Amino acid sequence: MTTVREIVAWMEQWAPAELAEEWDNVGLQLGSAESPVGRVVVALDAGAGVVEFCRHQQVGLLITHHPLIFQPLRQVRTDRPQGRLVSALLEQGIALYVSHTNFDLAAGGLNDLLAQALGLADRAVLLPAAGESLYKLVVFVPTSHTAAVRQALGDAGAGWIGQYSHCTFAARGTGTFLPRSGANPYLGEPGRLEEVEEERLETIVPERRRVAVLEAMRAAHPYEEIAYDLIPLANRDSRAGLGRVGAVEPQPLASFVQRVELALGARPCCIDGDPGRTIRRVAVCAGSGGHLVERAAGLGADVLITGDIGYHQRQEASALGMALIDAGHAETEALFVPAIADQLCRDFPGLHVLTYPERSV
Repeated sequence: MTTVREIVAWMEQWAPAELAEEWDNVGLQLGSAESPVGRVVVALDAGAGVVEFCRHQQVGLLITHHPLIFQPLRQVRTDRPQGRLVSALLEQGIALYVSHTNFDLAAGGLNDLLAQALGLADRAVLLPAAGESLYKLVVFVPTSHTAAVRQALGDAGAGWIGQYSHCTFAARGTGTFLPRSGANPYLGEPGRLEEVEEERLETIVPERRRVAVLEAMRAAHPYEEIAYDLIPLANRDSRAGLGRVGAVEPQPLASFVQRVELALGARPCCIDGDPGRTIRRVAVCAGSGGHLVERAAGLGADVLITGDIGYHQRQEASALGMALIDAGHAETEALFVPAIADQLCRDFPGLHVLTYPERSV
């Protein structure tokens, strides 16, 4: 049976915990990583209704976007709301995993999902994250095992460039080695200089996958002693960041608002700006992104779509000549639930996955 640990690893391949903002609290908040899981619920929050739904459905894992435990707990009191929720989850043996700002910032995460739902073309990150450290891995492999080692490296998380995985480069040459006494060579015999057709295999390795990739390389490589280099790179992975900006077909703001409401199933949006102005370039930020007004305007956005927009942020947008659409905090984040649930079903076909509000997938 699938374990909590396996699902956590799967989630963090999509949205690494290291991407989370410093003030955030993400990851496995309750339960054991070794617990078996047959049923999972995905929700935005771990509220009382969600926890009761999980208890009724006898699930082993609850995945939410917003943390239940945000500030360090000094006490767990069952006469208070948070304490009751923590206690109920623990009593029922329900693990809780949170993917919050890391999922907001991740490539292919919440802001990409939002931009895609609104039909933004030529998308770019609105506010890039610092980026993850990258390494170049160079390993020398006998030609008979190049394919196996290449596959193992890619499966372990090496070779990601944008939306492409398993990216490598190979160049053929001749390797030499002289096995000494006590060696147990894959090719040749001790005391005799050997020559072998090898390939220099190169790929990119992100910091979070470094240990797993090296372990996979060693497991797939036939040599007793492996020649390889792991070189820190000056460039960093810049696919992650807050918000997205992209293009739409020119249309009046009023028409575009209807498109937003339809795509998000949102309540009527609050609009700041002339309904007749033409919209060509759109910035989005799931959740609360009013602080990105100046950044969005600086990148040429005609409108910023987000939630929780404050009075002074509206004034700032007006001064910068940019329209605003307040589509709601939860409404701009609601795509988290079906996206996680649907992908879980595809990658873990043995799991029974439910969502809250209920939508069996």
